Amino acid sequence: MVSKKMKATSTIALSAALVLSMAACGNSNNESKGDTESKGNTATNAPDAGTTKTESAKKVTITFQNIYPDPATPSYKMLHELVDQYEKENPNIHIELDTLNTDQQKVKLKTQAASKEIPDITIVNPAAQMKPFVDAKLFAPLNDMLDQNGLKDTYQSGLLDYYSFDGNVYALPDGNNIEVVYYNKELFEQAGIKDTPKTFDELLQDVKIFKAKGITPIAIGEKDSWTGSFLFMNILLRTNGGPGFLQDVLDGKKTFEDPAFVEAVDRFQDLVQAGAFPDGATSIDANAGGNIFKSGKAAMWVIGSWETGAVDASSVAGKAGAFQFPSVNGKGDPNEFMLAPGSAFAISANSEHLQETKDFLNFFTLNLPKKQFELKNAVGIGQKVEGDLKAAGYSDLAINISGLFNQVKGGDLAFDNTMNPATAQVHLSSIQNLFVQKMDSAQVAKEHQTAFEANK
Repeated sequence: MVSKKMKATSTIALSAALVLSMAACGNSNNESKGDTESKGNTATNAPDAGTTKTESAKKVTITFQNIYPDPATPSYKMLHELVDQYEKENPNIHIELDTLNTDQQKVKLKTQAASKEIPDITIVNPAAQMKPFVDAKLFAPLNDMLDQNGLKDTYQSGLLDYYSFDGNVYALPDGNNIEVVYYNKELFEQAGIKDTPKTFDELLQDVKIFKAKGITPIAIGEKDSWTGSFLFMNILLRTNGGPGFLQDVLDGKKTFEDPAFVEAVDRFQDLVQAGAFPDGATSIDANAGGNIFKSGKAAMWVIGSWETGAVDASSVAGKAGAFQFPSVNGKGDPNEFMLAPGSAFAISANSEHLQETKDFLNFFTLNLPKKQFELKNAVGIGQKVEGDLKAAGYSDLAINISGLFNQVKGGDLAFDNTMNPATAQVHLSSIQNLFVQKMDSAQVAKEHQTAFEANK
């Protein structure tokens, strides 16, 4: 999977702006095949680029569960602008948005899945996280929709494989990202720090300097427990000397009690004990945690490149840069990254309006790259882009991030994208707990191994 990801990120590197003609291939010949009651009162607007017409007079409501809650972000604007456009061009269709933060959405979806009443469109993560939903036959295969309007060819090579099972694609990703360290150049200068840290010890020293000056060193919102795990996995990627630790555990070649894992826990706790994170981090959700950095109150933010557009849209625009997570105890290649092949849009297999939902999602995903590009948010999206970011007015930060994609040598997926949900939940809770109390690292490792063996 890493090699496929590498291929995908290379595509980003080679192309850096939008295929402006993409929308033009969205003209649709589709007609609604759902439970329509067509009386000739069809959508009468002439087909626009990328617009799929649902020629039905019946009023249809499509529920769209999403994770774009922050009105200040380009992704929020993209969602609302595309939904507004579709409703205007298809007046019989209403898109009902159910907007949540990431952890809230995951919890709600699990509850909905238990009663087989998931929304028409929902959000899933790749691989291990979505497999239980596919096994339960809750998601509709999207192969036929991907074959319409050239949609399948808009995705970066290999990316859809993360969302495919038994030859069927069950979700369409919105991104293809790497985890980086955003930093506030102005705060670094104020603290007298002249360069970004290249080693973990330098990072730790910078944390102590920022803490002493009353500046939050690293922004995070650990109420959404994936954030701490995502950061922790960078350390494990380094202490393991490269990618593949979790796969080695799955293959029986290593256990969580391996020295590389224990060392990663110790180093993570070094950050916590040095005061790297905001006070009360576990009571702050991911969006609020990010806003600590975006409002200029934190020096660094370890998060996926999907935040580039949001950083550029914030008060630290022009002040922010990005660098690779440093080596740890002399181990690890900075050009190996935590990889994030997006969150993705899946359609309920039990949708009462399956065809209408596919028509809308076809329109939405065909037009997503163009809209994201317009909003200066195309770096890290999962669909092909071409052109010149600089000429299009993208920031130095965006161009910097695009350059980091050029250097990707591989990496790992997030813990909860690799391990089964039961083991992942123990891990997420365990890492979250480290924010509030110091633990014996060997005990943390044993806790992970016990959970893994119990849930094989």
